[in-house]
Amino acid sequence: MNMKRNWWKYLSIAFLLYAIIYGFMVRIPDTSIGETLRNVFYHVGMWFAMMGVLTASFINSIKFLKTGNLEYDLKANQAVIVSFLFGILGLITGMIWAQFTWGEPWANDPHLNGAVVTLLIYAAYMILRSAITDDEKRGRVAAVLNIFAFVMMLMLLGLLPRLAENTLHPGSGGSEGGNPAFGDMDAAMRVVFYPALAGWIMLALWILNIKIRIKKLEQYIEDKEWDE
Repeated sequence: MNMKRNWWKYLSIAFLLYAIIYGFMVRIPDTSIGETLRNVFYHVGMWFAMMGVLTASFINSIKFLKTGNLEYDLKANQAVIVSFLFGILGLITGMIWAQFTWGEPWANDPHLNGAVVTLLIYAAYMILRSAITDDEKRGRVAAVLNIFAFVMMLMLLGLLPRLAENTLHPGSGGSEGGNPAFGDMDAAMRVVFYPALAGWIMLALWILNIKIRIKKLEQYIEDKEWDE
């Protein structure tokens, strides 16, 4: 029964082991960024994991506003915390990649700037949420902030960089003079890339599942102590 329920967790481990091991073995196309293109298996996957968990957080915030059920607020908050971790990892791997491809860890690029602003918005969400003591009020304020933050994330990471004309980042409208990445992945690389994306997203959801269970257990213990 456990095996059937947790199949996706085992699949996540399998996908990530495959991506980590075969990601360093697969043949890389001859491009201007060379072997650093392997980072696409890890850097991009972490950002997709962040966005996947933020989507879950967004949905739970909407559910809280509709029902007032504090469990949805708990899930939304824990999802933001997990996504923030993957966002930081995405920034670090991106800076390492930028050092080798652009010659500096931080170029004035809309993608990079948008990523930092996104994380700052969610950091503000966590700080403001922690400053409110009343559960109901905290949930309502946090839900509204979370919905706003999610819309801003879509704009900062999805829409605005694609409209920019001066971006170095690959895959954007104005990056003809920049470095290639997604467009230079051949069939062999894509066989690693897509399982890696799925693996990172499932890992983030797994961590979120654990965080939610721990938080519920902590609340249960607190309620028992209060009753006594």
